[in-house]
Amino acid sequence: MTERQTTAEVVVLDYGLGNLRSVTRGLERADAHVQISDDPADLDAADGIVLPGVGAFSEGMDNAGPFRDILLDAATEGKPLLGICLGMQMLLTDSQEAEHAGEGDVKGLDLIPGTNVRFGGDRKVPHMGWNELSVGRDHPLLAGVDGEHAYFVHSYYAQPDDRDAAVATTDYGERFASVVANEAGNVMGTQFHPEKSGETGLRILRNFVEYCGDR
Repeated sequence: MTERQTTAEVVVLDYGLGNLRSVTRGLERADAHVQISDDPADLDAADGIVLPGVGAFSEGMDNAGPFRDILLDAATEGKPLLGICLGMQMLLTDSQEAEHAGEGDVKGLDLIPGTNVRFGGDRKVPHMGWNELSVGRDHPLLAGVDGEHAYFVHSYYAQPDDRDAAVATTDYGERFASVVANEAGNVMGTQFHPEKSGETGLRILRNFVEYCGDR
């Protein structure tokens, strides 16, 4: 029996801070038709949207400003939206990073209510390298993934208001949400980089593409 192949039209949002090429290659390996775009109009026709991100929360939100309304509309309409690393953090309400950097109160997309907090204690920051994913509840993004390892590089982590928003957790001195999703399930984020996480990451990207194609 051959594995079912599902294709989908996925837009990788280019707002100036994403690891676009690696994410695009990962999605193409996952059988998606991928378009990198900085045009908000392209998001409307997509089956799914990927919000990548490397850098600071405040700069990310500034750069993504022109896309805010269309991202909020797409999420409300049920379109799949995947945030990666900084992109995941931008799905939340706010972040301690902006306050820590003296940049004031910077608002995230607030699609998953909560805040991003900095690792404390004597842990080495950033949290960098391979770590285990412990799946706490079912979600199509993580089908067949429980107990696998993914690649992380981050100093802040998501702390959702709703505990059920944490689909998977990872231990780094304390448990933190490494995969989050909204109640409807169509807005999701990974703190790690699936495009750098080998076969586990490819499985996650394939799950996302299938989710987009099935809707």
